[in-house]
Order: sequence, then C-alpha cells, then structure tokens
Amino acid sequence: MAEKKMTLSRRNYLKSLLLQIGQTMVDEAAKQAQEEKTIYMEENCPVLALPGCMQELQELCRKLHKQIDLVDDERYDMDMKVKKSEKEINDLKLMIQDFNGKFRKPALKKVRMSADAMLAALLGSKHKVSMDLRANLKQVKKEAKDEEKQTGDWRKKIEDQSGMDGRKKMFETEA
Repeated sequence: MAEKKMTLSRRNYLKSLLLQIGQTMVDEAAKQAQEEKTIYMEENCPVLALPGCMQELQELCRKLHKQIDLVDDERYDMDMKVKKSEKEINDLKLMIQDFNGKFRKPALKKVRMSADAMLAALLGSKHKVSMDLRANLKQVKKEAKDEEKQTGDWRKKIEDQSGMDGRKKMFETEA
C-alpha cells in the first residue's frame, strides 16, 4: 500500500500537540523538583528558635559551628576524591594516547616493479607515462676516453717535472 503524505495543516496540528504535551511534562518535572527541595529542607534544616537568654544563644552558636565544621570536612573530603579521580582519568587518557601513538611498523616486503609499472599502479590507467631513465643519461663518446689515454696520467707528468731535471726541462721547453 502506498504511503500517503501528511498534509501541512495536520502536521502543524500534531506538532502543536507534541509541544503542549512536552510543556506539561516540563512543568510537572519542575513542580516535582520544587516539592523534593522543600521536603529535604524540612528534614535537614529545622526551624530556627532563638533562645531568650545569652547562655542558650552561645550554646546554639557552638552547635552551629560544629555542624559547619562537619560539613566543611565532608566537602573537603569529597573535593579531594574528585581531584584524585580526575587525575586518574587524565593519567589513563595519557596512557591510551601513548599506546595509540606507539605501534610496531610491519616489515615491508621487497617488490620488484619497474618505474612504468609503479606509475601505472599509482596513477591508474588514465595516464600513460613512460619513464625511461636510460634515455635521460648523458652519452659519453669513446673517442674522448682515447684522448685521455694519449695524454697520459697526470701523476707521471708531475713525477717527471719534480726535482732539478724536471725544472731544467721546463725552462728548456719554454725558451
């Protein structure tokens, strides 16, 4: 059976009903919280009766100071427990980050692949790029090597020119 779309007026009507129901639920929750608060205050905070004489007033002050000290002790203990647990949580978070950051790198396998095959794998079949590395190398003529052999080794020339005989030859050839 085909689903029918809801009309705009029906959708707005249902939306307003949902909003009304939600508003009543929020009001009831606020009313219940207020009632719980008043019940708690009646149980834990008795009505203050001010005594008429000075000794009774001093006794009341001492009693209130003892209660304040007890509440402060409990508050301090709770505060320290919260700080300790927050510190533990932060330490655990740091440990998790350390564990996630440190991992063993797997040993890579050697793959014999030509440069053309590697480019084809990386770029896909879209790009046909041939990378012939030997074509880019400089060509060396064999004749140039033959000329170096004819001139001889430079060490022999220096050995020939060393000493008095070499200097004598140098002056004779220049003149």
